[in-house]
Amino acid sequence: MNRLSLVAIGLVVMAGGAFAEESYKPAVKVKRVLQTTTTTSGDPIRYPTVSDPEVQTLIVEIPPGAETGWHTHPVPAYAYILAGTIEVDSEGGGKRIFKAGDSFAEMVDHRHNGRVVGDETVKILMIVTGQKGVAFSERTAAPD
Repeated sequence: MNRLSLVAIGLVVMAGGAFAEESYKPAVKVKRVLQTTTTTSGDPIRYPTVSDPEVQTLIVEIPPGAETGWHTHPVPAYAYILAGTIEVDSEGGGKRIFKAGDSFAEMVDHRHNGRVVGDETVKILMIVTGQKGVAFSERTAAPD
């Protein structure tokens, strides 16, 4: 198993993955916010094979009335909505709403656009498992 796979597995366990709550003393509280085998597009979770792995933890803020613009993620990313509500439109017409407290595995290699719903800034905690020097998001044209 490569180092990136071990890091990714560790992130899942730290985020409340299988049996994490059983490995700590009773005073430690673990809240599972995400346990999934698929991304929001329904594709299976995959770990990248890269020569120079890097994990990033980011806070993404999108103000009211704004959107991300159409983009793809070439590597796996995991999101937790800290504040606000966002509607994600994906290529092919699927739309999903995520609000504070929701968590999901970002779709990989699928075009999508996020748009703030309401008047509260959307704040997203993202954990990205990628490659050093390679962007976790790539701008694309809107689908036809």
